[in-house]
Amino acid sequence: MASTQKQKKAAPARAKVRPAGFPTRQQVMDFITESDTPAGKREIAKAFGLKGQEKIALKALLKDMADEGLLDIGPARAFHKMGGVPKVTVLRIVDVDDTTLIATPERWEAEGQPAPRIRVVERGKRGALTIGDRILARTEEAGKGWLAHPMKKLAKATEMLLGVVEEMADGKLWLRPVDKRIRKDTPISDIGTAKKGDLVLAEPTGRPPRISARVTDILGDPFAPRSFSLIAIHKHGIPHVFPEAVEEEAVTASKLPLHEDKREDLRHLPIVAIDPVDARDHDDAVWAAPDEDPANEGGYKAILAIADVSYYVRPGSALDREARKRGNSVYFPDLVVPMLPHQLSSDMCSLRAGQDRAAMACHLVIDAQGKVKSFRFSRAIIRVAAVLAYENAQAAIDGEQDNELLEPALKPLWACWALLRKAREKRDPLALDLPERRVVLDEWGKIVSVAVRERLDAHMLIEDYMIAANVAAAKALEAKKAPVMYRVHETPGRDKLVALKEYLATFDIDFALGQVIRPSTFNQLIKKVGESEEKEQIMTQILRSQTQAYYAPQNMGHFGLALGSYAHFTSPIRRYADLLVHRALVGAYDLELPAPKDKAIPDRSSLSQEDYENMGRVGEMISGHERRAMEAERETIDRYVAAFLSAHVGEVVKARITGVQNFGFFATVEGLGGDGLVPVSTLGAEHFFFDEAGKALQGVESGDRYTVGQRLELRLAEADPINGALRFELPDNPAPRGSPLKRDRTRPKIHRGRPTNIRHIGSSRGKHKKR
Repeated sequence: MASTQKQKKAAPARAKVRPAGFPTRQQVMDFITESDTPAGKREIAKAFGLKGQEKIALKALLKDMADEGLLDIGPARAFHKMGGVPKVTVLRIVDVDDTTLIATPERWEAEGQPAPRIRVVERGKRGALTIGDRILARTEEAGKGWLAHPMKKLAKATEMLLGVVEEMADGKLWLRPVDKRIRKDTPISDIGTAKKGDLVLAEPTGRPPRISARVTDILGDPFAPRSFSLIAIHKHGIPHVFPEAVEEEAVTASKLPLHEDKREDLRHLPIVAIDPVDARDHDDAVWAAPDEDPANEGGYKAILAIADVSYYVRPGSALDREARKRGNSVYFPDLVVPMLPHQLSSDMCSLRAGQDRAAMACHLVIDAQGKVKSFRFSRAIIRVAAVLAYENAQAAIDGEQDNELLEPALKPLWACWALLRKAREKRDPLALDLPERRVVLDEWGKIVSVAVRERLDAHMLIEDYMIAANVAAAKALEAKKAPVMYRVHETPGRDKLVALKEYLATFDIDFALGQVIRPSTFNQLIKKVGESEEKEQIMTQILRSQTQAYYAPQNMGHFGLALGSYAHFTSPIRRYADLLVHRALVGAYDLELPAPKDKAIPDRSSLSQEDYENMGRVGEMISGHERRAMEAERETIDRYVAAFLSAHVGEVVKARITGVQNFGFFATVEGLGGDGLVPVSTLGAEHFFFDEAGKALQGVESGDRYTVGQRLELRLAEADPINGALRFELPDNPAPRGSPLKRDRTRPKIHRGRPTNIRHIGSSRGKHKKR
């Protein structure tokens, strides 16, 4: 009886009368499925020419189809096939499967069904999409899965918010961003179980201008050891946890036999690894000795032994897919996010002293003028005699420290390097000796010091040996017409050279644009400046005029090093590009070893067909991952610097101007780094001109001029460890003392845009917009 009553109740819905010419269910479904734009009720009505009462009938039909499980509704009230994906929708890239990007719908509300994993099909060069990017894409079913064809890369407007929970005096909770580029705090609408002071991930809710934050993940205390690195890891979406399958494969791979009988045995040589004192892995070691060949009088032989990572990380393996997804290791002051699991990166692939290790050896013969006469590559077995810090190796050479390896290992290395240095000087690569910051922590993660890294001969020695091996690897592959993952650094573009010319003109330095631009061109400029106060700022501006280096299978040369062919070969533990170069050498020079007995490990260690076919795509991916790592590392150091300086708020410090904009200038603390803003609103009431060409602000009445590179004293007004931001004021301005973390929300807001006391000179409007 109950069943009969239900049927009677349902009968009227089936008996609805549709107007003549009204589309059938199938016609509606076909239109929604085939539409190249989001298909909402309005679009469907327009397609079938429906008006008046027909639109009402359409609304009822769509409701029936949704109730029957035929349709689902997505963003912008557009319909799509139930359990499917809208024809055009917003996707977020969440993973990489080999070289294929995997995306999921940004909004997925199908109850009880997991969001589909959609393969992204890229046509040509679309700006190197990577994990975390949002795209507007056209989707289609393909077999049992879905494909997405990107139409447009979208701004990361709906990224998860990363910040610290703050409670105001009125009891309201706000999310304070960790990104110093975000100047607004966000009110928290749902805090979950988070507490005041917690570092959290939150998703934005609502519509502009009323955006609030809903806390989704609690990351802990922002000042706890390693939190600054965790902030960068989460902000940039850096993969930092290895899947269990990858960890297990690393253990299995680490047990592969070395095949001593099939490798070149170099264990009798006093090979040494020279690395930073805080190095976590050692993937290169060097040896040199006078060449006994009479035909090469005064020349040397050298061997660069590089960890044989390609033997353990094979194409198509879980290890390989994870390494490609990461692209490189990321080095923070307090931790390393390795490209490979620790079983390999800091154990079997790390060239530890006194232990037998698999290596790819680059054998060089160098003549008395420093030219590499010949090279060859072999798979070898080595036993490193010692792992030395740069400082210790230098101290031994300088006679300041005893070392038993001084005569057999270090002196020959330095003698051979003297030859390589001759060739370097003749080549005249770009010589920008700019300081590098180093954050030193104690065992509890507390900052001991922030200092500029000292530049020693030992650093340059290793650098020149590595460059020689990298060039040999590229040329060895070219000789066999094998694929090469080049390290490309192109000649600076005209726009940047024009800007540099305008900047140099403010120092009365002429720079001709019509000349052939070589690295030596910039070196001559630096020599012309000499040791004047402006030297560092001019070198910084020259650096900014350079293009960014990247990886690609097409050779465009390396401008900065003044080399025609260059490939990264010497760091396969921490760079995927080097691993590909190793695989290419294995294949080109028939260096394959017997296949593993364990069938879980792929047979070959040379380039796979997939590696060949996807070199371009992989080059784009790992170049993007490198930029991501550089930004994350730089931001983390900025946070440590801000934390170190937070105890000095209110003090006057020696600073140098690093950048000038129409809203103020940026300065850095001498010897420490970390950029901070001096807002133009704090410079006084007079009008200031913004001289774009001269990178300066100049007072109209006083003539006071603030320009890039200028040294001056500033008061540190704020140091915020959470986002790494500093704020300075002129010493004459009053600056409140106190905790940098407490901010007064009652103070006037700083309005964005050009301040009222700024006028713009130094460039035409059209040119300014174009740049």
